[in-house]
Amino acid sequence: MPASRLIILSVAVAAAGGAGYVAKNMVAAPPPQIVVDSGQKAPEVPLQDVLVLSGDVAMGAQLENNIAWQSWPASGINANFITKATAPDALEKLKGSVARVAMYAGEPVRRSKLIGEGQSFMSSILPSGMRAVATAISADTSAGGFILPNDFVDVIMTRRADASTGGAGFNTETILKNIRVLAIDQTIQEDEEGKKTRVGQTATLELTPKQAEIITVAQQMADRLTLALRAITDTQEKNVGEADYLVSGNGRRGTVRLIKSGEVSEVGARK
Repeated sequence: MPASRLIILSVAVAAAGGAGYVAKNMVAAPPPQIVVDSGQKAPEVPLQDVLVLSGDVAMGAQLENNIAWQSWPASGINANFITKATAPDALEKLKGSVARVAMYAGEPVRRSKLIGEGQSFMSSILPSGMRAVATAISADTSAGGFILPNDFVDVIMTRRADASTGGAGFNTETILKNIRVLAIDQTIQEDEEGKKTRVGQTATLELTPKQAEIITVAQQMADRLTLALRAITDTQEKNVGEADYLVSGNGRRGTVRLIKSGEVSEVGARK
């Protein structure tokens, strides 16, 4: 073979080898393979079973089957929560308990919001020193049926003027102001057009002992007692007036209040 061909062949082989070397170095190295150790686990969060509501419960209603155990992070459990660790039989024992206030699904059950089985609901929600007095009402004397428990109202007394003294028409007076409604019975009935309406017959009011006496006298004197709904912003109003002249008080003793023909008089008590 001529020397010139040998030289050309050698150059071609060398060029091919160099090209292969360059191409090899230009290819990016594959990323390192990540090996996951299946034996390693994420840190576990300690859990405890907490008694929660599985459904809404209205104020004054029994819990019944609206309670269930639910797992909660131990670090987020309040001291007032009921846990399975401290009260394993709570699911059965608290079914007959009554809600002191409205409670909602998902809310942890607290004993402070419950009334024990067999206990009176009304006496449980009544503040110390206060009295619960029932007052007869009708749809047209209770803000059209829109007064509900925990609303605040004024009590207005209306009575006919004494015709024997030349009076005519009616006398109207607000005898109690800013009074909390504890309960009001409401039923569904149809009006003349077939529409459904909610009508209450009796309202139970939260009163002081003196206010209880005032409304008792007013019920005997009045032709009608009307409840006037107040704005929610008035609930903190204090030192409101009341018709205390209807009952004996102010330190006076030895007197008796007489109600005759809708008029109040005061006479000395006989010994």
